[in-house]
Amino acid sequence: MMAPVISILQSGEPEIEVVERKGIGHPDTICDALAESLSRNLCREYRRRFGQVLHHNVDKALLCGGRAAPAYSGGRVLEPINIYLAGRATSGLDHERIPVRDVAIEGSRAWLRANMHGLDAERHVNIHALVQPGSRDLQDLFSRGAAGDAPLANDTSIGVGYAPLSRLEQLVLEAEQTINGGLRGAERAAWGEDVKVMGVRSESSVQLTVACAMIDRYLGHLDDYLGQKEAIKRFLEELAESHGFPNCAVRVNAADDPASGTVYLTVTGTSAEAGDDGQVGRGNRVNGLITPGRPMSLEAAAGKNPRAHVGKLYNVVAQRICRRLIETMPEISAAQCLLVSRIGAPVTSPAVLELKVATRDRVPLGQVQGRITELAAEQLGSIPDLIDEFIDGAVLLF
Repeated sequence: MMAPVISILQSGEPEIEVVERKGIGHPDTICDALAESLSRNLCREYRRRFGQVLHHNVDKALLCGGRAAPAYSGGRVLEPINIYLAGRATSGLDHERIPVRDVAIEGSRAWLRANMHGLDAERHVNIHALVQPGSRDLQDLFSRGAAGDAPLANDTSIGVGYAPLSRLEQLVLEAEQTINGGLRGAERAAWGEDVKVMGVRSESSVQLTVACAMIDRYLGHLDDYLGQKEAIKRFLEELAESHGFPNCAVRVNAADDPASGTVYLTVTGTSAEAGDDGQVGRGNRVNGLITPGRPMSLEAAAGKNPRAHVGKLYNVVAQRICRRLIETMPEISAAQCLLVSRIGAPVTSPAVLELKVATRDRVPLGQVQGRITELAAEQLGSIPDLIDEFIDGAVLLF
């Protein structure tokens, strides 16, 4: 590994902070989830049949919204959502073929059934699998990496990470995850999974703008809808206070016009049924957030192969390096990491490793530099071990 470049990070809270998260039912997040689900399912199938993960990159997916006619107590989908899964995947080895199309379609429907309680994965969605075999040169590069001590990077790419999350970042992340998690029960079945949270802080003033697609069959009339909106608003105000924002202004489904009856009502719980389209890589970064004031990579991590594609690996590892610095070194209060790969080089040996750290009590950089280098090297060396975490779905990617 090349010697890291380590410098001082200027700490302090900016006057303006903007943080966004797209929930699991947002069209962009659906695309991310289906691409990553396909990669995981292919990895499992490759291992089951051949004992190893074969070359694939299925990080391209497009969702084209359908048409729907929502109505209180239950509307209907007029035209289904169309989802196109594309990319490259090894379709066989030693004359044994892999049913890539079946893996893609069946796995996507299974994910939709498990995660979208208002959507019928058979009737409301058409899934088109357009995955083709990869180029010979990248397949060969992947195979060469598999035989060595560490896989060889199959792209020249950038990964970034930072820690810790700010209070607003924690609030936005928890807001969506709780609405789409334990908070939804029988009483809140009307809350669809298409939740988007935008947090804006100007000095100490905070605003949350939240969109939540309401499912029509769980609501009898407009008053029911407005009651569910108010429940979300109250929850978010309490959550914001617990994060240190006692006067947070919360708006839910801000485009509603109840006087005219125009509200965010859906049949399926996602805007994909009529109002929006989606694409891999247009939503959350690997820390689950969209943070324009922080270092970000434009890489679409979901769907890339978890063994050698640095567009996935380096974004996860950069974040882990920063978290480990904060967790294990009390002298460090904040960290940023930049990794750059070189195609064909071992994934454990980046072409560039830059670290910026903020120290507590003005601890000199020279006092912690050696331990920072050791920790970064340890995390980079563990990259080959990450593959099981990716296949198990244990790594947050969107």
